[in-house]
Amino acid sequence: MQIERESMEFDVVIVGGGPAGLSAAIRLRQLAIAAGMDEFTVCVIEKGSEFGAHTLSGAIMETRALDELIPDWQNKGAPITVAAKEDRVYMLGSDTRSTRLPDAIVPASMHNKGNYIVSLGNVVRWLAQQAEELEVMMFAGFSASDILYHEDGSVRGIVTGDMGVNAKGEPKSSFEAGYELIAKYTIFAEGCRGHLGKRLISRFHLDKDKDPQHYGIGLKELWEIDADKHEEGVILHGSGWPLSETGSTGGWFLYFAENNQVSFGLVVDLSYHNPHLSPFDELQRLKLHPLIRPILEGGKRLSYGARALTKGGLNSLPKLSFAGGVLVGDDAGFLNPAKIKGTHTAMKSGMLAAESIFDAIKQGRSGDEVAEYEQAFKNSWLFEEAHQARNFSPAMHRMGSWLGGAFTFVEQNLLGGKMPLTINDTTPDHSQLDKADYAYRPNYPKPDGKLTFDKLSSVFISNTNHAEDQPCHLRLTDNTVPISTNLPLYAEPAQRYCPAGVYEIVQKEGQEPTFVINAQNCVHCKTCDIKDPSQNITWVTPEGGGGPNYPNM
Repeated sequence: MQIERESMEFDVVIVGGGPAGLSAAIRLRQLAIAAGMDEFTVCVIEKGSEFGAHTLSGAIMETRALDELIPDWQNKGAPITVAAKEDRVYMLGSDTRSTRLPDAIVPASMHNKGNYIVSLGNVVRWLAQQAEELEVMMFAGFSASDILYHEDGSVRGIVTGDMGVNAKGEPKSSFEAGYELIAKYTIFAEGCRGHLGKRLISRFHLDKDKDPQHYGIGLKELWEIDADKHEEGVILHGSGWPLSETGSTGGWFLYFAENNQVSFGLVVDLSYHNPHLSPFDELQRLKLHPLIRPILEGGKRLSYGARALTKGGLNSLPKLSFAGGVLVGDDAGFLNPAKIKGTHTAMKSGMLAAESIFDAIKQGRSGDEVAEYEQAFKNSWLFEEAHQARNFSPAMHRMGSWLGGAFTFVEQNLLGGKMPLTINDTTPDHSQLDKADYAYRPNYPKPDGKLTFDKLSSVFISNTNHAEDQPCHLRLTDNTVPISTNLPLYAEPAQRYCPAGVYEIVQKEGQEPTFVINAQNCVHCKTCDIKDPSQNITWVTPEGGGGPNYPNM
């Protein structure tokens, strides 16, 4: 069916209203106003129902980029008020043992003096307000479903998703065609594993001669705890058990925020080998450890969410520019894995892209490749920081928590990030799984509904919602693969790596098993797109506004 679409033209279109996209928008308008170019138009589209609805992070925020972008952010009421007071780093040796590491041997990248405990969702909401005040055109609840190209192959803009389409792909009575958003340059800031960024990397071969990107899945719960247990500004990090039981790597966090709230979560490296591992259930049993349990017990769980994050660092960073557009933030992979922080790096990448694109437009250019962005990155503190952290993820993946941690201490504390060698990790995360028949099966306790919970009750408090009767946004390249290949080889790991209960194997007596996709549960974490061993699942945007609605996350 040929659809007639209205089009709108801008100087710059930005796909994604997170820290990177909003920082780019703010910087573009700041430059335009300073240059007397008030007519310079910038548009940001965001698939969440509001800016910040899909934003999920620990989060400890380093304000270096924000200090540059909005120097008076404190006077402007930024929701960044809880200063980091103390770091405590632990190694969990078993389900009962823990060892606090002396500060002297904690890698320098893990020290948080000068940083802040924040709700990144609220920071994003505040950044959106700053962008609106600068007359950026803001469209929340609109997903970017496709990329538009000029005849010469350069990016022309994007198409927003159609609304009111039924599960068969047919228009309903409520049908509204998506818009064509045309721009001189398009900035892709979709976050980790952006579905358009993924296509662009492939189309323009942006990852040529790079390590494959590596990922983690981050799961988070927000709790309100007893006031006498709360220590505002204290930061706990740890690794070891329970992931060590399956030979997996990652780490946990517990941050004492404001209003007697704590952010508790777990990051699991998606390079793990055991197909029986369930990141969600690892988070639940971690709460039973005597270091964690007393803090949360008696409290109230307020919210839950999950999101994949890029961990490959500089070695996996693709080429950043192509004809008509650029990648910023986690769409490229700017998170600093050694610091476990990506907000300041995402913001800085957006600012660098904005400055390079604004200069190009000011010169009368349109639709060509803004290679200056890549050079600006290499001349910035962002590159210096990425270079210092380049070995962290490969070291942890290849050496494990203890040896990898020791290597990181030597590199970060003794050599200042200037190790005279680069470690590479060239095996993609999806190809790491062992065969299920030979893998250890963790014993996950049943949830008690007070401290530990099941997936469905967790999805409920993430406020996840999708319009009914719409096309499934989790696409299978081959519908037979889950049963014919993944089930016999890997016990179909989608049942476990998905943190929202989207995927099920249903076996009725006397019938063949079937693979069921409960797409309405999807929290948009993208883990299935990353970890499926057959690379048979592709995540695409559902109808705009669908997905989680995270409060204070």
